[in-house]
Amino acid sequence: MRASGIVIAIDGPAGVGKSTVGKMVAKRIGYSFISTGKMYRALAWKALANGLGLEDDEKLVALARSLRWEFPKGAGPEADVSLDGKVLALELSEESVSRASSSIAKLPGVRLFMKDMQRQAGLSGGVVMEGRDIGTNVFPDAELKIYLDASPEARAKRRVGQLKEQGMPADHAQILDFIVKRDAQDSGRKNNPLRKADDAHYLDSTSVPRDQVVEAIVELFKAAVK
Repeated sequence: MRASGIVIAIDGPAGVGKSTVGKMVAKRIGYSFISTGKMYRALAWKALANGLGLEDDEKLVALARSLRWEFPKGAGPEADVSLDGKVLALELSEESVSRASSSIAKLPGVRLFMKDMQRQAGLSGGVVMEGRDIGTNVFPDAELKIYLDASPEARAKRRVGQLKEQGMPADHAQILDFIVKRDAQDSGRKNNPLRKADDAHYLDSTSVPRDQVVEAIVELFKAAVK
């Protein structure tokens, strides 16, 4: 076991609830929680603000390296993301930022930069980390790997609910279309595609209450640390 506990890697497609479930699990077991998706969205937000092309890997990596990345402790188990002293919150929920992050996430240089930062953040353990390639690329040595799945329709419905709760506009048809396209992009990209690790536990949350999903992961955690 690592110095502070084990690494729990939660992978899965867009909108499946990895962040919500991950935070709930982390709170239950006293671990910290890291959303790697927020890191990509933070870089995408900064790239949009700077007018950078979302296909220019070299310039995006240069931008990422020029920023002061900090992850201050948030109100719960999840760390915030701060760029050059600015803590990002609602900015990362904007659909334009989400779509931009899906573009930069396929770039090999950006992914390598993020992998190194994510690996360093969770190296000592005691962390629940969610993303697309945590169990296959960032932490292939994670002691517990989860692949969380759900139907595209269920994920679109959840995303609409999240946006409405934040007082933001939400179009179900557009979000469903984005999710389907994002799935194809994530699983089809050449660099670290979305896939279930061979030793990951598969959990389908399409019709399973969130609390039950959390309970299942907590039980797997207990077995992993025995």
